[in-house]
Amino acid sequence: MELRDFGRLGQISALTLGGGGIAGVWGGTDRAEAVATVHAALDAGITMLDLAPSYGSDFESEVAVAEALSSSSPEVMITSKVQLPDDDGRDFAARIRRSLHDSLTRLGRSHLDVLLLHTQFRQPGTVLPGTVESGAYRDEIAPEFERLRDEGLIRAWGISAVGDPAVVLETFQQAPAPDVAQIVVNALDQNGDMWIHGDSAQPGNAALLSAAQAASVNVIAIRAVAAGSLTSALDRSVPATHPAAVDFARAEPFRKLAAELGESPAALAHRYALSVPGVATVVLGVKNRVELAECLDAEARGPLSPDETAAVIALR
Repeated sequence: MELRDFGRLGQISALTLGGGGIAGVWGGTDRAEAVATVHAALDAGITMLDLAPSYGSDFESEVAVAEALSSSSPEVMITSKVQLPDDDGRDFAARIRRSLHDSLTRLGRSHLDVLLLHTQFRQPGTVLPGTVESGAYRDEIAPEFERLRDEGLIRAWGISAVGDPAVVLETFQQAPAPDVAQIVVNALDQNGDMWIHGDSAQPGNAALLSAAQAASVNVIAIRAVAAGSLTSALDRSVPATHPAAVDFARAEPFRKLAAELGESPAALAHRYALSVPGVATVVLGVKNRVELAECLDAEARGPLSPDETAAVIALR
């Protein structure tokens, strides 16, 4: 497994095991398979697990990982997240600490390696349920993350860099800047069901990636297969009008290209994300060892050639 620079945390494996798949977010699995998948990922050289309290019912991603790690103490970094929509009330510092305490309790750990804000940003003076205004982030949320890092309860902090890109760009340019950012990186630049802003703004993932690099913010690539849209088949039932189904239909030329290159769509999608300059690690949404093995094999084959990359980009 290739190791890449990850700022203050040293080095990180090119692939990270995400908590959504093993918690059943991307199709059915069970606890035994989730635990086995965690073990297989660590055995393959993956050095970070990306979790969240909201992944699965009853905090399944954190609970499953705690079970997987209970029999040993491997050297593995763990991230988790906190959701802070301001329509739930302010009191951000207390909510952050409560969420962190609960995650650490479930995981049986004294600290997290990375704590991420798992809430989208909106423009000042606007209303959008489930989001947080940039001023609250600047004045209350980021300072609390800094205090937690100073106290040793987290080693680094970051944001889910989705939502209105103009607001996200501000977070990279102001102090304190986050240590890490999760940015959508996939072959067709599909945001799918993560985009909640309608026509009030447009996604700007490429600009976010460039700005993060310029600000020395380490990038964790998410949605490499666009919530399943860049795979051979969606593994969960959604209406035809669902963003994932719409993106899946639009991705038919991508599947044809994958076949021409002798790749599965998922393997090509992951190799593309791994080839994007500035990406420290790519989060996997796999839910079992079979899907994990496909991604491990894709990583082992190395980055796409310039011609292959150009062929993918031409499909957008």
